[in-house]
Amino acid sequence: MLDYLVVGLGLAGISFCEQLEANHKSFKVISDNSQQASLVAGGLYNPIILKRFTMAWNAKEQLDLAIPFYQALEEKLKVQLDFKIPVLRRFASIAEQNSWFEATDKPGLNYFLTPEVIQNKNPNLDASFGYGQVKYTGRIDTKTLLKTYALYLNKDSEQLVHETFDFDSLQTFGDKVVYKGFTAKQIVFSEGFGLKNNPYFKYLPLNGTKGELLTIKAPLLKEESVIKSSVFIIPLGEDLYRIGATYKWKDKTNTPTEASKIELLEKLRTFLKCDFEIVKHVAGVRPTVADRRPLVGVHPKHENIFVLNGFGSRGVMIGPYASKQLFQFIEDGKSLDKEMDISRFTKKYFRD
Repeated sequence: MLDYLVVGLGLAGISFCEQLEANHKSFKVISDNSQQASLVAGGLYNPIILKRFTMAWNAKEQLDLAIPFYQALEEKLKVQLDFKIPVLRRFASIAEQNSWFEATDKPGLNYFLTPEVIQNKNPNLDASFGYGQVKYTGRIDTKTLLKTYALYLNKDSEQLVHETFDFDSLQTFGDKVVYKGFTAKQIVFSEGFGLKNNPYFKYLPLNGTKGELLTIKAPLLKEESVIKSSVFIIPLGEDLYRIGATYKWKDKTNTPTEASKIELLEKLRTFLKCDFEIVKHVAGVRPTVADRRPLVGVHPKHENIFVLNGFGSRGVMIGPYASKQLFQFIEDGKSLDKEMDISRFTKKYFRD
């Protein structure tokens, strides 16, 4: 008998698998790669909501877990995943500068925000009011992470099963679950937006927001920092930059659209002054929740069926934090953070 079945191998699934490996638990992963959000993500870890100059939820605690988590993965997988890179918030006015200065005086924020205006030195960017810098930021190469982790799981043993999960084949018992040829003590669903098709957790208010990103080649730009304005410019190396992202609530497909491409280009051209070419256009549906908190916990009726989801656009930071909480909840009986425990929705959405 296995200790766990894990369904889905995005940022949530990988984070939970790492908890299982660290604690010597046996497991199999079932994934069909149908969800693209982790694969196409910008991959930034940034503790600040730059639209309002406020701290993201539990950002300091999440970062303290995430940085060593990805460092350990780099050593295990023998690839570089974490690219340390400053994030510069472009100011559009003196009023935004003043709001930034106010934020730098606030407890918690002052740890992450530089208290001075950084003047623009790049002639190919329009930033006459300068920038504010966020410290302790970087980019995780999520595409490399997903690819190399899948290879790692199947290197010595067939731990990854490539198939679409068939809910009709899942049998639940008080002390185990059975799925096709596998028997496990617990099952954890970490399918991203695919949760909408999960009969055990489809009652949860996972909304999903579609995000589209462009990759451009701009040989003249020569920018080494992330620039946040109406869109992000994220350096990838070799004159490549990721541009994003859009937020669409109605379209739930992974298909890139011309309308979003036009939207991204219009915003980009308001402050990028050099020529560029588009080399890639991708889309994915983020697993977002109305209250902007993850969905973590146990099914109201099945004590060995769990969910790990709802990371939104901050999966890089939230993944290690939420996964550790879920593992300790299952194995040690520790309480989950109330803000992400799915019990907050049970009474409203689940009926006996």
